[in-house]
Amino acid sequence: MDWRRFSFIGIIIILLFGVVVLIGGEQISPLIIISSMLATTLSVATPLTLGALSGIFCERAGVVNIGIEGMMLAAAFFGWLASIYMNSIFEYSPAISLTIGVLAAILTGGLFALLHAWLSITFKVDQIIGGTVINILAIGVTGFLNRQLFFDKGSIFGGNVPHAPGLLPTLSKALTVLCSGAQGCGGLPSLIAGTIFDQKPVAISAILLVIVANYVLFNTRWGLRTRAVGEHPKAADTVGIDVRRVRYINVVIGGMLAGLAGAYFTIESVPSFEPLMTNGRGFIALAAMIFGNWTPFGAWAAALVFGASQALQINLQFFRESIPPAWAFLQQSYVVGLAPYILTMLILTGVIGKTTPPAADGQPYEK
Repeated sequence: MDWRRFSFIGIIIILLFGVVVLIGGEQISPLIIISSMLATTLSVATPLTLGALSGIFCERAGVVNIGIEGMMLAAAFFGWLASIYMNSIFEYSPAISLTIGVLAAILTGGLFALLHAWLSITFKVDQIIGGTVINILAIGVTGFLNRQLFFDKGSIFGGNVPHAPGLLPTLSKALTVLCSGAQGCGGLPSLIAGTIFDQKPVAISAILLVIVANYVLFNTRWGLRTRAVGEHPKAADTVGIDVRRVRYINVVIGGMLAGLAGAYFTIESVPSFEPLMTNGRGFIALAAMIFGNWTPFGAWAAALVFGASQALQINLQFFRESIPPAWAFLQQSYVVGLAPYILTMLILTGVIGKTTPPAADGQPYEK
């Protein structure tokens, strides 16, 4: 990313954090507010980060995937369904049911991506139409099954719905104990331990996957082949690279990442399913991918901007009574909730600078 994008990211995040600090600073320490905002930003940015990585793997190989939204939604439902079912079997071991639920979500995303690859690569269907089919299919299937299995019945399998625990409670407690009572330490270690380091498994995995994806794409033979197929498939075919195989594998990998993003909604964030609960996150993830210029770290940075805008809405609810009259419009949740979508429009209109997609992105390959 160029300096303009980094500057935009820094300015927006500072502004969003600053609004909450200005409003709530009289009641709570600014340090606590900043830590809360940062923790919320990291958590809320998780599905956006994973969705952006999904788009990067697909489009770096030359396949446009606007079906990420549908893959997330389907994965959220089937991961939740598998988790409930397995919880009724392994009633005293929620870790097993949660793990199986996440694996089911990843598998669901992979299967929907395989359908998209089949339409786009084998039958050369227009890739935008193929992604739209995925979205419509996911909405229809999840809505129908949700009504049939759970409408006015609760869980048909019985038992409580499991919920993902924090991944690093031991580290959080260790940091708190180490600095408790230390002179000059203040509340900083406890705040860091309680908010930043106590993220849940999918949130932590999203950050790790950004690092892994960047390494794979720019430091491995597979990444070189992926980028070659996305930039000049005929040249890649000439040197013996199987273009169709590379595209198929990358689209399925992208679908599995979207599936993990779907697991965040129902297994890690809220242990229930609601129709259309992804609420456009797949499309915002695509905007993050474009803003990040099809690079993992750039997309993650953009996802953090969107996450901070949603964290603004969440954290302002704690200080609703303290909002000054001049800022009374912030009391309306739908006004603050527009922030990520306004940012999406700004980014897609190219206000922050031009982006360069892979040269063969969206073009079917004829051998």
